[in-house]
Amino acid sequence: MNITSLRPKFIKYTEPIASFFIRLGVTPNQVSVLSVLFGFSCALAFAGRHFLAGSLLLFVSAILDLVDGNVARKNHTESRFGAVFDWIADKYVDAAVILGVGFSGIPIVSHLIDVPPVADFGVVGLALAGSLINTFIKPVTYAEIGFSERIAGKIEDPLEGVGFFGRPETILVLVLGGVTGYIWIAILLIAVCTNLSAVQRVFYLYRQYS
Repeated sequence: MNITSLRPKFIKYTEPIASFFIRLGVTPNQVSVLSVLFGFSCALAFAGRHFLAGSLLLFVSAILDLVDGNVARKNHTESRFGAVFDWIADKYVDAAVILGVGFSGIPIVSHLIDVPPVADFGVVGLALAGSLINTFIKPVTYAEIGFSERIAGKIEDPLEGVGFFGRPETILVLVLGGVTGYIWIAILLIAVCTNLSAVQRVFYLYRQYS
């Protein structure tokens, strides 16, 4: 069980926002671009150590990430390109936001143990790698195992509820870390949990398909 498995419930609450964008004539891909812009703005805020402002920007980006697909479904404008573009946009936002914390120069582990400051950026790199690899497993699964059935515009796959720490958890931890002033703990959690979650998914696939 993870937050991703609850996605349909969250999407339902974004329907008023989706209807608003539809009335304005905004396309799903344009909503995705807005999500990226808010995500990049968050990264800049994090890099400048404006963590509270960055968290609010990241929250808006996450909401828009739910809205784009809702706009497509309500307006009957789903497309395969839109699904791919949404996925790529998410990865750019994830990478930018985590790197933003790294470029802020705040201590992650160097204030806890006697290590050089470069170790802090190493933890950021581990968080970035875990965040991306944990989700890159999905398209590899689609390609190699052959999942293609679509439900509500998304490819149905066996990993939707597998892995205890996915993108929603990453976003939630970053937002909470920024709001509370403990962004360094957020990065530590992401570095550990995303990689453990990726291992969990690999073991699941091994048991199912080896």
